[in-house]
Amino acid sequence: MKLLYGLTFAFALSVDAADFDPAARATNRLGVDLHRQLATGDENLCLSPYSIETALAMTFAGADGETRSEMARVLQFPNDGDAIHASFAALQSSLEEMSTKTAKIAEQSKKKSGPSEPITLSIANRLFAQNDYEFRDPFQQLVKKFYGAPFELVNFRENPDVARVYINNWVTKQTHDKIRDLIPTRGINELTRLVLANAIYLKAPWAWEFNDKLTTPKPFHAGGGAPVNVPTMNNRKSYGYAKRDGFTAVVLPYSGSELQFLVLIPDEVGGLKKLESKLSGEMLGQLAKLDHQDVDLEMPKFKFEPPTIPLAENLKQLGMKTAFDDPQGSANFDKMSPRRPDKYLAISNVFHKTFIAVDEKGTEAAAATAVVMMELTARFEKPKEPIRVRVDRPFLYAIQHVPSGACLFIGRVTDPR
Repeated sequence: MKLLYGLTFAFALSVDAADFDPAARATNRLGVDLHRQLATGDENLCLSPYSIETALAMTFAGADGETRSEMARVLQFPNDGDAIHASFAALQSSLEEMSTKTAKIAEQSKKKSGPSEPITLSIANRLFAQNDYEFRDPFQQLVKKFYGAPFELVNFRENPDVARVYINNWVTKQTHDKIRDLIPTRGINELTRLVLANAIYLKAPWAWEFNDKLTTPKPFHAGGGAPVNVPTMNNRKSYGYAKRDGFTAVVLPYSGSELQFLVLIPDEVGGLKKLESKLSGEMLGQLAKLDHQDVDLEMPKFKFEPPTIPLAENLKQLGMKTAFDDPQGSANFDKMSPRRPDKYLAISNVFHKTFIAVDEKGTEAAAATAVVMMELTARFEKPKEPIRVRVDRPFLYAIQHVPSGACLFIGRVTDPR
């Protein structure tokens, strides 16, 4: 799709010297905070902390005063101001390098039993802005430089729903048709002035594919209750493995081993909530690199397409209130657009949607996040026998970037059906 006004930006930023650790730590911590808020019932859950954090990091670039301080606390950003943006640029660069590296691996492994396809990972950021509204040049240049995010001009004032459909179509294209209707009906109105969007698509083959002939129905304690039969994959390989207090961790590498699928299985059939209470960003970072063991693994296939999640109330509960103009008149995004006593910007909502499918070949996943701004007026050592791991009860999972430990996706499987 061509840009409406021909705006383009080539992401050619040198980020070798930048440290991706602050962005990775912040991503995992916010992911755990939101997971804990949203995992209240017995439902399956999928979030992309990376997508949410990236969209909000772009928004943070325009915040000032108390709004900026609150966002920094909730988003777990360090106190060195705009240095966080270089960290996100470094993390995105490292992620995107995986596709190139695994293309070479796929070419070599076609002759063997390894993955025959490379990892496909695409990350896109874009700001959809009201065509007659004033946005500060430094803000526009910052999001272009560090996030590769051009401004695209639309007309929310006269055609809000046309703009909504246009943005949703952009997201659908970026996520290979996996994320549709990210922004719901009435999610945008004539007072909307800016939508900051992130879209991520991932298709990753396992380093060692499962043999689909070994996939058979096996018991799974759905919801921690009575077992039901679900399609269950089986593989015996050298997987990352650790036994911790109350749970077992297993890591399944994707092609190239810079991306992995982390599984956390509670010891008790009904132990998911107890495990979730222990979960932390630091724990996820520590589990990024586990020693390998000979593991005989059984794991269910699953595919989830949850509806759009509005995150405004969740972010407010975490302490990010003034960004949503709570209390009235408190939102301060003066670094994004000049704040006047009678007219100023505030976030109206943050919309998030995901897709994930895990099968014998690998994982396909997608996510998108849109921050909607509205104008307000005043207002390797193998044992002799393999370790047997049965993923037969509700469990946690994460798709993790090994070099940084950042979780692109995080969630729970309570019922794989």
